[in-house]
Amino acid sequence: MIWGAIGVNQRVAPVVFQNVGQGRGNGVSADRYINQVLHPYVVPLFQRYWNCLFQQDNARPHTARATQDFLRHKNVNLLPHPARSPDLNPIEHFWDIMQRRINALARRPRTAAELRAAVTQLWAQVPQQQINDLVLSMYRRCAAVINAQGGATRY
Repeated sequence: MIWGAIGVNQRVAPVVFQNVGQGRGNGVSADRYINQVLHPYVVPLFQRYWNCLFQQDNARPHTARATQDFLRHKNVNLLPHPARSPDLNPIEHFWDIMQRRINALARRPRTAAELRAAVTQLWAQVPQQQINDLVLSMYRRCAAVINAQGGATRY
């Protein structure tokens, strides 16, 4: 499992979770998410850029009480994500860009280590303006969902 963040004139290098799915549950626990992502990456970013919003979806580690309490305690402002709304997060479109770039490689990754290396390399190659355009489209995305009364949009 890989986590990453993008923003206007920002990107946080991908974080690879090791041994996901081992033990209880199939994914990343809230504690692991806090310790491997929020504390080392998100909090320092928000200490530098205090006037921004952090967007997550409704994945269990994101909505866990421990995660919410941690973010509140660290003064990380969250963009509210309604329980039943389409995923408007620009990072999803960024992951689509990454998938297309990986598929276009002459030699596609065959191991987890090769995939990790490819993602890290390709992540750095996406033009920042393309990321900025994705993030700045949030206003249009939200307006489209409101106009569609929560229904499907072109996003």
